[in-house]
Amino acid sequence: MAGAGLPLHPALEPIAFMLGRWRGEGEGGYPTINSFRYVEEITLSHAGKPAMAYVQKTWRAESGEPMHAESGFWRPRPDGSLEIVIAQSTGLAEVQKGAYNAEAKTISVESELVGNATKVRRIVRQFRLEGDGTLAYTVDMETNTQPLQKHLDARLKRVE
Repeated sequence: MAGAGLPLHPALEPIAFMLGRWRGEGEGGYPTINSFRYVEEITLSHAGKPAMAYVQKTWRAESGEPMHAESGFWRPRPDGSLEIVIAQSTGLAEVQKGAYNAEAKTISVESELVGNATKVRRIVRQFRLEGDGTLAYTVDMETNTQPLQKHLDARLKRVE
């Protein structure tokens, strides 16, 4: 599923640990909203090109009601840098840049551009593949009225 039988482009090898469909639960909150729990599914796939396609969806843990969705592309570079371009269902668009560590299986990116946002100034995402195969991530956010702080925290398992 991750590449539908296509050979993996060499540029993707350092972050190939992210390929697949992941599902799990997370918690969110921020000073300006009520805390919440959610179920999430992330799919990272490739088409033999030097970019991964990214699709993310969330649902309320209690009711199953759809919440957030986003999609985009992850483009790793040989120097260890990574660019992620994301379009959110809210109309927000992000260009994030950062780095990956293939050995430690970590990714850290920060927004260089948050387009079409009236309140969000900065977003920082960190992913880590743990020894038991759990994909853990956090999202920190800064707005016009709040400093950079944790917004989301989730743990997912590969399901495909």
